[in-house]
Amino acid sequence: METRRLRVGMPITPQEFEALSDAQIARLVPKAYREFFPGKDFCADGCFYLHDGQAWSLFKGGFLDD
Repeated sequence: METRRLRVGMPITPQEFEALSDAQIARLVPKAYREFFPGKDFCADGCFYLHDGQAWSLFKGGFLDD
């Protein structure tokens, strides 16, 4: 099976989320928000919250309210 090249802002599947390391997942988050990335173990349901309360979804590749 061929693996796709993941880029910043690309949505990933829950299976990809489980297979990737913290460093690999952090690279999918735009640089402006990486400082808020808590690490894979602390991402509830593939999302994490920024200082202003917005939720970034790795499964959506963007903010939940977009």
